Amino acid sequence: MAMMPSEQQPGRDDAQEFLNVLEPFVRTGDLNRAAECIGRSWCSGKLCAFLKHSKLEVRRAAAMALTLLGDKKAIDPLVAALQDADPRVHELAEDALWAIWFRAGNNRACCYLKCGTHHLKHGNLDTATEKFNLAIQSDPEFAEAYNQRAIACYLAERYADSIADCRRVLAIMPQHFGAMAGMGHSHAHLGHFFDAQRCYQQALEINPHMDGIAASLAEIRSLLEKPAT
Repeated sequence: MAMMPSEQQPGRDDAQEFLNVLEPFVRTGDLNRAAECIGRSWCSGKLCAFLKHSKLEVRRAAAMALTLLGDKKAIDPLVAALQDADPRVHELAEDALWAIWFRAGNNRACCYLKCGTHHLKHGNLDTATEKFNLAIQSDPEFAEAYNQRAIACYLAERYADSIADCRRVLAIMPQHFGAMAGMGHSHAHLGHFFDAQRCYQQALEINPHMDGIAASLAEIRSLLEKPAT
């Protein structure tokens, strides 16, 4: 009796079948249907295994699929994929990580988060913060709710509060390069240049492809190298 794809080891034939299933949906842009079909045959663990495949197309497809289907167990493999030599793989891995972080709370918390980010985008900082507070009350382990509240605090120039929330994010999700970088920005605004440098360095160790953070780190290093007057 032939094994279903979900029962196979992630080998050469399984990887090719995965590509064949995904490709038509990518071409048409029907990602919801792609998630439905892939989810029936390949678990998150096998998609994570595909991130290490020798074939570039398989690694790219796996990262894309994890954007749709990945859960918290996919975070470490996706963080490892940020080091992939192919720019598209690490770009898709970054997208997948953000997608997982945004859906890592319970349903009510995710609804509050979505509403809060809408207000944040439109500059309604107080309302956004209220929604993030509700998300946190609903799910105190929802790291992204703290991260988005940290962004709201940063934009309101409440840098110490932003740092405190970034620390909460990292206590729950140590791989969160966004929170690490955000904490660096707040330290920089407070004149804590050594702390900012440390945060930027750690963010880039996790995700070495953030050009803006690399530029911020270079600027901080330049400030630190200036002789005292």
